[in-house]
Amino acid sequence: MAKEKLLEIKNLKQHFNIGKPNEVKAVDNISFDIYKGETLGLVGESGCGKSTTGRTIIRLYDATGGDVIYDGVNVHGKKSKSDLKAFNRKMQMIFQDPYASLNPRMKISDVIAEGIDIHGLAKTKKERLEKVYELLETVGLNREHANRYPHEFSGGQRQRIGIARALAVEPEFIIADEPISALDVSIQAQVVNLMKKLQKEKGLTYLFIAHDLSMVKYISDRIGVMYFGRLVELADANELYNNPIHPYTQSLLSAIPLPDPDYERTRVRKTYDPSQHNYQPNEDVDFREVKPGHFVMCSLSEFEQYKKQYSN
Repeated sequence: MAKEKLLEIKNLKQHFNIGKPNEVKAVDNISFDIYKGETLGLVGESGCGKSTTGRTIIRLYDATGGDVIYDGVNVHGKKSKSDLKAFNRKMQMIFQDPYASLNPRMKISDVIAEGIDIHGLAKTKKERLEKVYELLETVGLNREHANRYPHEFSGGQRQRIGIARALAVEPEFIIADEPISALDVSIQAQVVNLMKKLQKEKGLTYLFIAHDLSMVKYISDRIGVMYFGRLVELADANELYNNPIHPYTQSLLSAIPLPDPDYERTRVRKTYDPSQHNYQPNEDVDFREVKPGHFVMCSLSEFEQYKKQYSN
C-alpha cells in the first residue's frame, strides 16, 4: 500500500542577515517529504538549523526561498485570515523549554484552552472545561491540575501540559522541537512513550527534532541528519543507525555510548572534517539515492563510490 504524502519540503531556505555583507544560511536548500502517520526524526548538533527548519515549516519564520506544501497547499503562499486559522489548527508545535513556553500568569485550564477559544471548539464554559479535563487525563495528569499555575509543576508535567495544549485543536501534524532535551533522563522516556501512544490513538504525524540519535531512533520511522543548514543523509531509522553512509552521520553515531564495558573500552570516536570531501568549485554536489530510500549528500564520484561500497 502506497504511503500518503502529507508534507513536502522543496528547496527550503532560511537565511538571516546579520549586517552586510554577512548572511547566515540557517537552512540551505533542503528537500524531504513526511508521510501521514509517520514520525520523521531530524537530528544534528546545536546550530545546524533543525529547529529553524521546524519553525519555518509552521510559519513562525517566513521562508527565504523554496516551498512547504502541506496536504497539497503551499504554506508560505498568500493566505486569508481564515485560511491561516484553518492551517494553524492542522499543524501545532511542542516547544523545547517547558518552563518558558507556558504563560506563568495563566491557569493551566486557560493555557490548554487557548486554542479551543481561538477556534471556537467549545459552545459553553462547561464544554470548554470538560475538554480541558479530558486533555489533562489524556496526557496522564488529573483534572484537579486545571486550576493550578505552571510554577506548581515539574518539567515533565509541564511538557505534558504543552502536549495537551497542542492536542486541544485536534491537529493532524505536530512539530516537536527538542521536546525532551530540558528534562531529566528518567522523565524523557515517559514523554516519548506518551507521544508514541497518542500517535497510535489519534493517527498523528510528527516531525521530531532532537540531537540525541538514540532517542530519535526509538521514536522515528525515518531519520534525517542535518549539518550546517544542509540535509546530509536521510533513511529508515534502522537503516541509518546500522548502515550510516555520510562521514558526518558516522561521526555522530560513533559518539553514542552503549551500556557495554567491553565495547566502551574499544570504542573509536570518529571525527568529521568537511575538507575530506575535497569538492571542486562548481562540482555537482546533490542529495542522491544511494540505496532504495537511503539518500546522501554527495558528489557524482562519491555517489559511484558509495553505491559500490553499500549496494550489498
